[in-house]
Amino acid sequence: MADLRLEREFAVTPEALFAWVSDGAKLLQWWGPEGLHVPADQHDLDFTRLGPWFSVMVNGAGDRYKVSGHVTHVKPPQSVGFTWGWHDDDDRRGTESHVMFIVEPCAKGARLILDHRELGDDEMSLRHEAGWTSSLRKLAAELA
Repeated sequence: MADLRLEREFAVTPEALFAWVSDGAKLLQWWGPEGLHVPADQHDLDFTRLGPWFSVMVNGAGDRYKVSGHVTHVKPPQSVGFTWGWHDDDDRRGTESHVMFIVEPCAKGARLILDHRELGDDEMSLRHEAGWTSSLRKLAAELA
């Protein structure tokens, strides 16, 4: 199974960065690749607590992309983990993978390690890498 690991450093404290990757209001500001947004009534993004979550990302043409899972652990301000599964057009949830946001102190301030495992194959890993890279650009803009 293909895995993905991305690292980014930000000039913020680990506590501040953890808030940006766990608090639903902050997540909404950068969640999803560029060109997509999450309507206010189309999510339950809250990685500060265990349990289910979902979001529907919408592009400019109105195409909808639903993903959901369960928050499996929350350890402020070090890490949060959750399962991830895309839904098809009939709202059937597909294969599950696992994501962890790990926050570490670094010389610049805080490092985010995004670890997405069990993606199935290299093609799926490449698509997720593009999506996460785009999303992380949005996070960097918020933290600049």
